[in-house]
Amino acid sequence: MNQPSFPLVPGLPSPSTSTILIIDDYPNHLSFAVYSLEEKGFNVLVAQDGSSGLRRAQEAQPHLILLDVLMPNMDGFETCRRLKLNERTCHIPVIFMSALSDTEDKVKGFDVGAVDYVTKPIQREELLARITTHLRIQALTQQLQQQNQQLQRQAIELAQAKQAIEDVNQELQYVAYFDSVTAIANRRHFDLHLRQEWQRLARDQEPLSLILCDIDYFKRYNDHYGHQAGDVCLKDIAQAMHRVMKRAADLVTRYGGEEFAIILPNVSLKGAIHIAQLIQMEICHLEIPHAQSTVSSNVTLSLGISSQIPDLQQPPESLITAADRALYQAKAQGRNTYALAISLEQSTDLR
Repeated sequence: MNQPSFPLVPGLPSPSTSTILIIDDYPNHLSFAVYSLEEKGFNVLVAQDGSSGLRRAQEAQPHLILLDVLMPNMDGFETCRRLKLNERTCHIPVIFMSALSDTEDKVKGFDVGAVDYVTKPIQREELLARITTHLRIQALTQQLQQQNQQLQRQAIELAQAKQAIEDVNQELQYVAYFDSVTAIANRRHFDLHLRQEWQRLARDQEPLSLILCDIDYFKRYNDHYGHQAGDVCLKDIAQAMHRVMKRAADLVTRYGGEEFAIILPNVSLKGAIHIAQLIQMEICHLEIPHAQSTVSSNVTLSLGISSQIPDLQQPPESLITAADRALYQAKAQGRNTYALAISLEQSTDLR
């Protein structure tokens, strides 16, 4: 019979790189197994009882263990059980060698963790074939575990990279659509939201209102208190207006400089006036000193209000133009007030 060969397969063990530990108390069997394995180039270690076998296995970390079943003091079943309970040796495949050939004994061997069973008297070719098979299985299992660990690491790295990208995108989204000074929506956000609501409410034939606000004499405020104080003032004003809004659809934006714009979907002119009055009250409660104002000792706002049912035949800028005219009118009336861009129909509704 031809003896089994050991072709060199990339990543799989060869005899010269494989260490076999034989635990057997019978000298003749031990000598036969050692000779058979060393002749094929295996590195062979021996132990003649279970206790010394456990120590050798833990110290040497062999690639495979040949274990006799019938040994004094500690038999092979108990030795194998302890090998599998030790985290340093539990991964080492164990092949039992025994003259016991009953099915019950073989089942017991598999129950305590063995991978195979060789019946004595041992046939060299069978022993070498079984050892070769289990060494390859062990090597492939380790390769698979390493690949799984690598895939897990890659999955974690991919998830981290994805999260980093999402964080960057959120940051870019914030930079693109929010004002860094006031922490409210910026002009770009205003333009986008106004177009969306204009189209939606044109289909629904519902009103869209806009309030443009301007801090009275803000240049004088900056000149007197400094630009850092001016930024704080802008932020306080912005947050005060934001507190007045009770609906998610309402949008407070920094329109530019000291100007703010408030988009109010599904709000009539009467409702917009009420919100403008609430804003003025909120700003009044802030009591921000303004020594250079000629209308009040505290910071005040002028507001222009426009409202209409959007028409897709007209651009949304028509609502802005109307609110801007009303804001100019409020300033002409002495500031610290609001004015309306009102049509004849709307004036009838306000009576």
